[in-house]
Amino acid sequence: MNIAKHLERGAALFPNRPAVSEFGKETSYHELNAMADAAARALEGIGVGEGAHVGLCSPNSAQWLAFYFGVLKVGAVAVTFSHLLKPQELTQMVLYARPQVIFTSKENIKILHGIKSQGFLKGFVGPGGDWSWSEIISTDKGSFQARQRNPEDTAAVLFTGGTTGVSKGVLLTHENIAISSCNVSYCERSRESDRALCFLPFNHVFGQIHIMNSTIFSGGCLELLPSFDLDGVLDTLSRGKVTKFYAVPTIYIRMLGLDRLKERLSNIRYCFSAAASLASEIVRDWKSITGMNIYEGYGLTETSSAVTYNHMAEHRIGSVGQEVPGVEVEIRDMEGRSLKRGEEGEICIRGRNVMKGYLDHPEETRAAFWEDRWFRSGDIGLFDKDGYLYIVDRLKDMIITGGENVYPREVEELLYTRSEVRECAVVGLADKEWGERVTAFVALKSGFTRLPEDLKGYLRSRLAPYKIPKEFILIDEIPKNSAGKPLKRELKKEYECRD
Repeated sequence: MNIAKHLERGAALFPNRPAVSEFGKETSYHELNAMADAAARALEGIGVGEGAHVGLCSPNSAQWLAFYFGVLKVGAVAVTFSHLLKPQELTQMVLYARPQVIFTSKENIKILHGIKSQGFLKGFVGPGGDWSWSEIISTDKGSFQARQRNPEDTAAVLFTGGTTGVSKGVLLTHENIAISSCNVSYCERSRESDRALCFLPFNHVFGQIHIMNSTIFSGGCLELLPSFDLDGVLDTLSRGKVTKFYAVPTIYIRMLGLDRLKERLSNIRYCFSAAASLASEIVRDWKSITGMNIYEGYGLTETSSAVTYNHMAEHRIGSVGQEVPGVEVEIRDMEGRSLKRGEEGEICIRGRNVMKGYLDHPEETRAAFWEDRWFRSGDIGLFDKDGYLYIVDRLKDMIITGGENVYPREVEELLYTRSEVRECAVVGLADKEWGERVTAFVALKSGFTRLPEDLKGYLRSRLAPYKIPKEFILIDEIPKNSAGKPLKRELKKEYECRD
């Protein structure tokens, strides 16, 4: 098994079909596979062997894709770093993952050059590096057959989101990624004629596996942007070729404010949201304006994306759907006992999509699983009577105020029903009297400058008194990480320091 064979299959079956399109320039499956072959030959010549770590740290591009599959072809492990990391963060993560080669930018080569003295890093691929990309693809035109790997061999190391602390490297196997790529393609009814817009970073599980790997698996085309830029997105959509639109909640919220939204999305057949829970009110507004559903699923880096999927046949707003094929989900209490449908507890997962473990963190790997090898997600959820999963909140985001448990998502869902609210985040700030006080950070829509006077009364008629925020703080923008997840930890840190 080797997931690079998905690219090789595409090149064999439809060599002239586009695999990648960037600003109108298309790269065929044959061309992308040939570039991956050249990268594999170059890595082999450098001395990169099976199981060796090779880093990628740059924005989305056809070159990134080709190098990624070249790494996999040679039997090595693709370690994918965010290109938005600060110098100190990047240095720490490279020292942790210890890649032999890094595909990156001229700026990062300058930052990381001193690490060569550590002995594990052979060099850099990129402008000003030890090997340039143009040299790699121009000096070798021979084919390179992807080396056979065992299903349980590590294919890629992705890093946890880092919204609550230091990121850990997640070891995803060839089997993990193949299973999820197949499940996403199946659940989304993907086809060769699909063009999937991808501006979400390839270092993240959603961009790398849910969008990129599943699209290559199904023989579709990736419409690439290096990052989210509204003008760039609208320009790409205006060409009328994109059929699948992937985004995070904050982007759907921004797009709802656009004129002629339905017209702009005229060729889109499918919309999907990930990274954070999408408020039900946003889904309803999108459906009302565009006539399309926004589909949601559930997954984590540790589960190589797909765990559940909200069906096309029976889409339920607010739910993340039912288990994808071959994946099991249980709701358990904090002692590991299975709970009945309708009862809230921790979402636990078993299947061939679940990670091998955390890189060089055996204790944390053990703590992530129950003894019977069910993975503990850290998310609180429940099943309805029909087996549809609903996310209640993150276990670590739960607020304990005056001895009562408050799940922020419940409060946020209500805030989103107000026409004045563009974005919100509910957190618990340290409080001497209450332990934690429920605090709502709110970003208002254009044209609104102050919170409505009736907001507390509105919430009071719908929530228990202890759930109502004791403080509302206006903010221009909710801080987020590169994958679009709200950084509630940053809000807590900043505003607790002010008290």
